[in-house]
Amino acid sequence: MNRNLKLRALVLLAAAALAVPTFAKPTATTITIGKSAKIGKADLQAGEYKLMIDGDKATVEKGKNVVAESAGRWEDRDSKAASNTLLIGEDGRVKEVRFAGKSKVFVFNE
Repeated sequence: MNRNLKLRALVLLAAAALAVPTFAKPTATTITIGKSAKIGKADLQAGEYKLMIDGDKATVEKGKNVVAESAGRWEDRDSKAASNTLLIGEDGRVKEVRFAGKSKVFVFNE
């Protein structure tokens, strides 16, 4: 009977492991900033950057150097974005990143 109990526990653990959602892999894309913008505490000049989002943390790289980091959150929108787009506020701060063909956007906390 003890062996039967162990087998049931093992099956239950396996089922629980399969039920846990897998972690999403980080999102990485190239962004082009047309004019000066601010992400986190960093001022970014116009140019091309690599944006990586892992969970609720965004990292911006220029070449191999990290030039900005900021926290944020994922939100759903009603429609899908036509292209990769940065929404920049009047103060020059990047508010959100929209991804082509996706209704999820990354919204910066600042």
